[in-house]
Amino acid sequence: MRRIRSTIVTTAAAAALVAGGSALSLGGSAAAAGAAATIHGCPSGAVCLYPNGSWANDKPTYIFYSHGAHKIYNQLGTKRIYNHQTGGATARNCYDAAGTNCGGYQQANTYADYNYTPYNSIRLVK
Repeated sequence: MRRIRSTIVTTAAAAALVAGGSALSLGGSAAAAGAAATIHGCPSGAVCLYPNGSWANDKPTYIFYSHGAHKIYNQLGTKRIYNHQTGGATARNCYDAAGTNCGGYQQANTYADYNYTPYNSIRLVK
C-alpha cells in the first residue's frame, strides 16, 4: 500500500511540475548555475584567501574581484589562496602594501598554501 501511495504522490508532483512549466525549470537552472560558479565559497572571477592552509569550511577571509593591489591585514602563518578568476588572470603575493615587490604568479583555477607572514598585499593581474 505504501508503494502505491508513493507512486500517486510522485505522479501528482510530476504533474504539478509539468503544469508549472518553464518557471520552475528556469529557477532550478539558475540555482544550479550559481552553485556551479562558486567553489569552496569562492565565486567565479574572484581570488580568495582562506584563514589557514585548508578550505576553512568554504569561508574565505578575503574575496577580491578587481585587478590591482589589495591590502591584507595581520595575515600570519600558513594561508590558502585560490585563484578562481577567469580568462587566464593571475594573482601575486606582494611584500609591500602597494602591490609591488611581488612573488610568482598564481595561475587561474589553482590554489596553493603559503606562509603569509611576510606578505602585505595580493595583486590581481589580467
